[in-house]
Amino acid sequence: MSLMKKLNQILFSLLTFLIFSTLLNSAEKTIFGNANVIDGDTIKINKKKIRLFGIDAPEKKQICQKIYLSFIIFNFQKDYLCGEESSLALLKKLQGKKVKCILENNKDKYKRYIGTCYIQKQDINGWLVKNGYAVAYRKYSKRYVLQEQYAKKNKLGLWRGNFLEPEKWRRIMN
Repeated sequence: MSLMKKLNQILFSLLTFLIFSTLLNSAEKTIFGNANVIDGDTIKINKKKIRLFGIDAPEKKQICQKIYLSFIIFNFQKDYLCGEESSLALLKKLQGKKVKCILENNKDKYKRYIGTCYIQKQDINGWLVKNGYAVAYRKYSKRYVLQEQYAKKNKLGLWRGNFLEPEKWRRIMN
């Protein structure tokens, strides 16, 4: 057998190995199925908890204020459970739909997978931020900053009033 043929066989074997290992790795990094909502930034699919990448939603017991009446220069606000509202919005969004999550290579300190989740082609993480149910978690990513700016400009969700960033709220409450 000629040297060129051997090199071609080796190259072909190497490419085949790389393609199959890439396919296997990508299959391991994807979770697909019906999702149960744990809170505004955590879901569970097939018994695996997934923390939504790049966003931070209010905690379930977190209280925020929203404007219920504006009069000239006065704004009247009332308390509401913004964490529950965030969880409920996510529940309504995912209800009865198949969700696909593409996982990062690491887990968080609570051993949850970290991922970006989709309904068909819609990025759920971005949807939560764009509608004001979560904020861009700049500590880990700048991916959703534009969606946050949109929600803030249009006074959606959390941006209808006053709130403490979820990370700050957790620090105070712990």
